[in-house]
Amino acid sequence: MKKLNIIKKQEEINNAIQNGKLLKNRFFFLYYIYNKTKYPRFCICVSKKLGNAVIRNKNKRQIKDIIDKSNLVFKSDIDYVIILRKEISNITYEEKKKYLLEILCKLEGEQNEEK
Repeated sequence: MKKLNIIKKQEEINNAIQNGKLLKNRFFFLYYIYNKTKYPRFCICVSKKLGNAVIRNKNKRQIKDIIDKSNLVFKSDIDYVIILRKEISNITYEEKKKYLLEILCKLEGEQNEEK
């Protein structure tokens, strides 16, 4: 994932959580909100309850990898905030991929309905 596609400012993350729309499943919360940039931006949030820094960073790397390797076309004017739930540490990479792509496809379906 390019640095251009990462949300770094806390106020932008808070804005997406407070004012954005929410999709969730057993392992992820996905907040999304429209922005003024010409590219999609992502933030992956992991709680300290998930484990130590090694485990948290491993999960973040895996989620970034799934996003990069997925063939989904992300809308260019949306900020995505993905919050990992504690239960995610009990599943494999393939299951993470399945559940994340499921929620992202659900989002894509909702956006098509809005049009």
